[in-house]
Amino acid sequence: MNILSFVALRNIGAGLFTVFAQMKILTTATFSAGILKRTYSSAQWRALFSLMCGILLFSEPIWGDPATRSTQEGGNAMSGTAAVLIEVSLSGFASIYFEKVIKSDPLQLGIWERNFQLALGSFPVYVFFILGDAGGEAGIFGGWSWIALFLSLLGAAGGLLVALSIKYGDSILKTLATTGSIILSSVWDHYLLGGPLTAVMVIAGVQVVIAISDYTFDATPVDVEMFLPPMTPTKSASTDFAGSDDKEIVEGKDLM
Repeated sequence: MNILSFVALRNIGAGLFTVFAQMKILTTATFSAGILKRTYSSAQWRALFSLMCGILLFSEPIWGDPATRSTQEGGNAMSGTAAVLIEVSLSGFASIYFEKVIKSDPLQLGIWERNFQLALGSFPVYVFFILGDAGGEAGIFGGWSWIALFLSLLGAAGGLLVALSIKYGDSILKTLATTGSIILSSVWDHYLLGGPLTAVMVIAGVQVVIAISDYTFDATPVDVEMFLPPMTPTKSASTDFAGSDDKEIVEGKDLM
């Protein structure tokens, strides 16, 4: 998925990439309903759709810039769009499948073991691309700095945190937290680095918070009729029924 992100950004602008990337919210919910057989109320689906629209509005300074909407020089818009759509679909599937494995694992492997397995599977892929490109202009071990090393370690630790959030929550809640972090990071970017924070972004941020609250605290009642046990006669009802039969029999003997 990381490789597909690079392919997409090589062919389309960051604006289009940001718009298509928000579909990850809906793909995750769709795979959750299909693989984990979860049911979501209409209010929760509306909240997810509203959340996606809110994030799109909040990222308007990115995709609203004509420079970021344009196709990259020498790029192919069709290839870039296909790459980002495949990336968001695979992201939703991977999150749900990873949640299923963690919560229904007969071996009861821990978060560390599962992440180590995933890392071992991805190493050959990255090594193949690195050797095939010869490390680019900087070389295989070139271009590293202390900041790059720190960000790499931070990203690896973030993967463990994501796994923990899926184990003790679910993939949808992880997606909600990710979208909420976009709002928080943008606010800090504005006050610390002078980034943009327009009126549209503020309104969109409020919409995102409301959508997250609507999904999390949805009180739609669940239809439980199918879970009700079959009606069985109580002890008192059986006794009364038997008593009435005995009384009729006794009265019949008296008449005879």
